[in-house]
Amino acid sequence: MANNIAQLQAELVDEFEIFDDWMSRYEYVIDLGRQLPEFPDDWRTEENKIQGCQSQVWLHMQLQDGKVHIDGMSDAAIVSGLVAIVLRVYSGQTPQDILDTKPDFINDIGFNDHLSPTRSNGLHSMLRTIYQRAGQYL
Repeated sequence: MANNIAQLQAELVDEFEIFDDWMSRYEYVIDLGRQLPEFPDDWRTEENKIQGCQSQVWLHMQLQDGKVHIDGMSDAAIVSGLVAIVLRVYSGQTPQDILDTKPDFINDIGFNDHLSPTRSNGLHSMLRTIYQRAGQYL
């Protein structure tokens, strides 16, 4: 099933290649963030808050039927889009598949080169949290 994550990553990379410039890519990221489902207030806890993000970011994770289900939100537009992208890749996957698949899409899309250092740190903090929790679920 890990190839499912790889396939989702490849689809994301393809989507971003449609855009000619980074302003268009950022607008797309912001649009993705606007589509995040509601995030209940009672999930906005210290336990769900991602450390290392300049903006406020929460990820609510639970294991259901052997799969990791992730909901998330941020108070910043671009970071909300990054949350949406991360959820698209990892939510609904097994803990083992998450651990077995590197987040290559970050570099392939160009986020390593085009995100500000603080946003990049936040993105990596989200990923670190997802990988840590996946390991705890095993």
